[in-house]
Amino acid sequence: MMLNINLEEEIIQNFFTFAFSEELFYLIRILFFIFTLMLGVTIGVLVIVWLERKVSAAIQQRIGPEYAGPLGIIQALADGTKLFLKENIIPSQGDPNLFNIGPVLVIVPVFLSYLVIPFEYNSILSNLDIGVFFWIAISSVVPLGLLMAGYGSNNKYSFLGGLRAAAQSISYEIPLALSILSVALQFSNSLSTVDIVEAQSRYGFWSWNLWRQPIGFIVFSISSLAECERLPFDLPEAEEELVAGYQTEYSGIKFALFYLASYLNLLVSSLFVTILYLGGWYFPIPFFLNSINLEWNPVIDGIIHVTSIILGITITITKAYSFLFICIMTRWTLPRIRIDQLLNLGWKFLLPIALGNLLLTASLQLLLL
Repeated sequence: MMLNINLEEEIIQNFFTFAFSEELFYLIRILFFIFTLMLGVTIGVLVIVWLERKVSAAIQQRIGPEYAGPLGIIQALADGTKLFLKENIIPSQGDPNLFNIGPVLVIVPVFLSYLVIPFEYNSILSNLDIGVFFWIAISSVVPLGLLMAGYGSNNKYSFLGGLRAAAQSISYEIPLALSILSVALQFSNSLSTVDIVEAQSRYGFWSWNLWRQPIGFIVFSISSLAECERLPFDLPEAEEELVAGYQTEYSGIKFALFYLASYLNLLVSSLFVTILYLGGWYFPIPFFLNSINLEWNPVIDGIIHVTSIILGITITITKAYSFLFICIMTRWTLPRIRIDQLLNLGWKFLLPIALGNLLLTASLQLLLL
């Protein structure tokens, strides 16, 4: 009897030890993936900054970054190191709590947006059923951080910049959401980012939602530029009017957080354009590898699987950076518009067009039933 009791206690102890080790392994695995993703997107931002400086220099017939590393590739890293070492200054008459919370509320939601971005079918941290709307919901927190930053600075230029950022974000979030809803309603019948990409996988680039939803693509592109506060929509930080907008009183690492968040948001928007309209990780020309009869070999199967993952991630990043190139060209081509023109474009043009596109898509779906 005593032997049975000791055996049961040993089994229970081994079970709890195994369960604890499983939970610990799962936690370490999740933290590793999160750290890898954050490191990857931060490197991606450094590449964007270098690319923008080189493209703008080429447009203006300059050389651009040249001496910090080969072709100036580590110039952005040098700038980030300089900002990290600079002194953080808090305005004496400002609100220190709001002033410090503002940059955190801006950058954390942008990092959270990467949770639902699939770089490949199995390369996603969280495949939510409402993945795209999760991005819209979490990005709507950013204007609160900008408003806090502007109000906590006790500076009229900063406060006006925060108010402009909030008004601009509200104006362009609605057309953005309507264009996404049109994509989800027409073919994928899902708000999952993976399902939306899978709905574009059959015939290569002919299956892209770009051809099915051209109006939605234009509305989404313009709205995403406005959400990222890129030229010609950078009214919250218009230097001729507001010095630097909500960033005026910031220095050091807090200013670097705003700078990093703007480029992270631009990369998120480009990735969502790739996912929603450009076929995600699928190659523009379809491959028919599934129809080839090969003898099953675990080594060959593993090599093909790893190669397909690397190829899918490469294709996704290439498409995203192609759209980024268009955004950079737009910044150095078009002039800044006025605040009244910005709001009129959002409420009087893009909103009715996006709503009409949604109604047209819903009507076509009803007719096809």
